[in-house]
Amino acid sequence: MSIRGVFPESIELFRRHAVLAFGTPDAAARSRDPAHKVLHDQEQQEYLAATGVMARFNLEAGERVSGRAVNPDQSHGEIAARWQASSPQIAVIDNLLASDALERLRHYCWRSTVWQKAYPNGYLGAMPEHGFACPLLVQIADELRDVYPAIIRGHPLLRWWGFKYDSRLKGINIHADFAAVNVNFWIVPDEANLNPDGGGLVIWDKPAPLDWTFQQYNNPGAGQRIRNFIAETGARSMTVPYRANRAVIFDSDLFHETDRIEFKEGYVNRRINITMLYGAREKR
Repeated sequence: MSIRGVFPESIELFRRHAVLAFGTPDAAARSRDPAHKVLHDQEQQEYLAATGVMARFNLEAGERVSGRAVNPDQSHGEIAARWQASSPQIAVIDNLLASDALERLRHYCWRSTVWQKAYPNGYLGAMPEHGFACPLLVQIADELRDVYPAIIRGHPLLRWWGFKYDSRLKGINIHADFAAVNVNFWIVPDEANLNPDGGGLVIWDKPAPLDWTFQQYNNPGAGQRIRNFIAETGARSMTVPYRANRAVIFDSDLFHETDRIEFKEGYVNRRINITMLYGAREKR
């Protein structure tokens, strides 16, 4: 099953929902925002004003690029071969996006007021219903399947989102995701990261048991249960350091968490990752 012919038509619906839900200023709602979201929104408004956008709500077009958005597989199939032969299945891919696609995606994420969901650890989420939906994301999702067919196969795209972080607070706690294949990639320039050996992703080599419910493997309160499982099974972790334009593709059932964040202060230095989930977990 392909997302072609389905995902593109959904874009305008998501964007329309964002306009209706967030397009009108709501002072009462903003007054309830946690401090880390207030700080982010202030920084974003200052950034937008400096670029000539004088609006509290803004959705960039995020148009497709004229050439390829995802770079061809320069390893000539080595990544796919390692994926099929490895257990657990993890692939690290550098230089994922073509330079014009990467730059356009950065500007879309910096300029669009889609960072609407605040999480207790201090990061923000941009979901499709927040307006995080554009033709460029469609192009990337399609081309990922074209470039890595042995990994993504015929899995439909189930869900996608972006997360943006505060340089002084924590990232996402240990969890697994509700899919077959997780594509996670980072877009902010390397100069923003103060620790080249960290700032990326920690992944364990044991998957969530298939009989665990979503609440058991993807819930803020499930951390201790997951860590107990990891200890009991002797799971080992690997750390993938942050690099701009690096993707980590892995079995979504593998437990993972954000590595320690040490990024520079300033709006455009905030760590941003994009996640695309393909296929049902029971069909991986």
